[in-house]
Amino acid sequence: MVVLDTSAVVAIALGEPESAPFEEVISAADEVLIGAPTAVECGIVLSVRAGGPLETWLSAVGAVVVPFTQEHAQEARSAWFRFGRGSGSPARLNYGDAMSYAVAVVAGSPLLYAGDDFSHTDVLPALPRQ
Repeated sequence: MVVLDTSAVVAIALGEPESAPFEEVISAADEVLIGAPTAVECGIVLSVRAGGPLETWLSAVGAVVVPFTQEHAQEARSAWFRFGRGSGSPARLNYGDAMSYAVAVVAGSPLLYAGDDFSHTDVLPALPRQ
């Protein structure tokens, strides 16, 4: 199982250098999850930057959109206070990052992400940290 963050989805959609290992992780996963808030964020970003429909790609990779529950909301708030911008953490998570973090933590699943923000948190990475 793997949870997708917007940064990984955008990297794949735009063909960024790190997209190949991201695609391998997704292909190897028995289950691919994306939180509902992350799906919204990805849809907005990709409509502007890539011009393609997110739903087609999510369906192609077999991604399941996870409803955002009270438990997710609590984890997201906790992530924001511990790792968000203004918390003093080098992670400097933004709102969308906190949503992805929460879905991964609640699912007990690794998070697939680009960049190094999440490497400063306690979330399990889907790819080894560089």
